[in-house]
Amino acid sequence: MANDYIKSFGFPRWGEYGRDQDTTALRMCDYSGCSETGDHPAPKAPGSPERWYFCQSHAGEYNRNWNFFEGMSEEEARRHTEDTSETSNAFAGARTFEWGGATDESGFSNSEQAAFDTLELEIGADQTAIKRSYRKLAKLYHPDSNSGDPEAADRFYKVQTAYDLLRVKSL
Repeated sequence: MANDYIKSFGFPRWGEYGRDQDTTALRMCDYSGCSETGDHPAPKAPGSPERWYFCQSHAGEYNRNWNFFEGMSEEEARRHTEDTSETSNAFAGARTFEWGGATDESGFSNSEQAAFDTLELEIGADQTAIKRSYRKLAKLYHPDSNSGDPEAADRFYKVQTAYDLLRVKSL
């Protein structure tokens, strides 16, 4: 009984520290001769699902020396760069998170004015009108109601973005 008291630290319901925890296996750093834990995955080759696991200092060293284009000819590297630059502009095209810019005399930025236009409202409409218009347009253009219509999906995305912008503005 006295031994139980020592393990519970005077609080019988608590029990020992760590009694409900399972042991966890530690992965060691893959760098030769390192005895630190390898918590930082790094690709073994470009596009490969295989990973090295390094400690923080060796992961930093590996990243500094990483050359994605190693083993590619100059033509292959150029072609890869051109291919990815064409597809990486999708985020920039969305323009969801762009800076709204300066406000005019009404106190609304160009992005906010465009949001009112998207929701088919007068600039400066109140939150009740914004919500009413959003619900009407969202039902009209929702992808579930217009399956296979990419224009309706794009319009729904614009309505959703406009509502999010104007809802945040009023908070």
